[in-house]
Amino acid sequence: MGSTVGFRAVRGGHAVVLGASMAGLLAARVLAERYARVTVVERDAMPPVGANRRGVPQGRHAHGLHPRGREILDELFPGFTAELVADGAVSCDALGEARWIFSGHRLRQAPSGLSLLLASRPLVEGHVRARVAALAGVSIAERCAARSLTTDGAGRVSGVAVQHRDSGVVQTLASDVVVDATGRGSRLPAWLAQLGYPSPVRERVEVGIGYATHSFRLRPGALADDGAVFIGPTPQQPRAGFLIRVEGGLHMLSVCGMLGDYPPTDLAGFAAFAASLSVPDIAEALRGAEPVADGGAFRFPASVRHRYEWLPEFPEGLLAIGDAVCSFNPVYGQGMTAAGIQAMTLRGLLADATVPPAGRYFTEIARVIDTPWQTAVGADLAFPGVTGERTKEIQASNAYVSRLHAAATTDAVLGEAFLRVIGMLDPPQALFQPELRRRVINHPPSHHMPETSAAAVAELGCA
Repeated sequence: MGSTVGFRAVRGGHAVVLGASMAGLLAARVLAERYARVTVVERDAMPPVGANRRGVPQGRHAHGLHPRGREILDELFPGFTAELVADGAVSCDALGEARWIFSGHRLRQAPSGLSLLLASRPLVEGHVRARVAALAGVSIAERCAARSLTTDGAGRVSGVAVQHRDSGVVQTLASDVVVDATGRGSRLPAWLAQLGYPSPVRERVEVGIGYATHSFRLRPGALADDGAVFIGPTPQQPRAGFLIRVEGGLHMLSVCGMLGDYPPTDLAGFAAFAASLSVPDIAEALRGAEPVADGGAFRFPASVRHRYEWLPEFPEGLLAIGDAVCSFNPVYGQGMTAAGIQAMTLRGLLADATVPPAGRYFTEIARVIDTPWQTAVGADLAFPGVTGERTKEIQASNAYVSRLHAAATTDAVLGEAFLRVIGMLDPPQALFQPELRRRVINHPPSHHMPETSAAAVAELGCA
């Protein structure tokens, strides 16, 4: 049985989670502290640990768990990092043992005390799923699809109609709360309409991301002692690459292009795409590498956010989490960590009420989503082809961050501060603290910075 350290007394009742995604599994974990029974309804058959699940199309591509995400998993599942490392995952210092290239600038490497957890998505998700399934009262209903919600006479959601995909039989699961964790394909807006509720405002930022992935066995010493190389896209070169060490002695490389610049999947075209990145680190690491597996392709057209917190009314007994609420540009690697933060928010609300009021829940969830959403959208708007309002604040912030990246080529304090923000340990505002601003100001401006960017920085008092 999985660890129950820190569980509150079970108070009975039944919670239903739709989707065994990372968000759904983490929701089930915190609900198990409050409910005698938790049922996770999942369309897919559950694969063994380390095998890809069909419903995770990006599961075959490179993933990393940011420091805050790793902290959350270790809190919810004591010993989780050690368990994964024992199964082949790699734990490394985020700045000292990984290479980061942002805005075309290579951050200076130095010990930071921030830990990255590198592993394939199936290994991470598989261990989480095993831990959750081992909890008392938790069950996973495989190959079942939610068809509709049921309500009581007062309009409260009282359960969900579920169809077994093998037999076709429809069964109604009565529940005290239903949590939608079905991801980008969530039918929640349609279900709300069927129940007579208004649809939420949907924000959409078109990014046109395309991924391709191959796994390799690198020659000895190809990356020295570094566990990963992250090369971010720039407006001048909207291509990115992520090479990470994973279980089995392999390295997984995902390359991606923005705004329809999709990488080829054939090995020769893939290697040429990797060689076109802004720095040669990945191309050099691939010299003499042995191709092992083809992860295929994945496309992500747009970041999408449903503004449930703006609705004037919402049925009680119904919540949503993860990509069902907001899905981010995957270039920034925020998804799993953002899901963990949302689950911890749900956990806090469950301390006050067995069924958190929907209005309060979505307001709190929106608050924690704001930071990664603003980070991703603000960064995306640095690319001219991405449509959206480029306020003076966004322009100035992007220019400042670009200059911070340039300064971080020699100043590891700035590099660590930036990784704390993208690792979701600190809010973006932390980068504008007086001491960090002084460090940015005192660094000579990069010759790559256009005059318009320098002018925008000046508006922040940083030029």
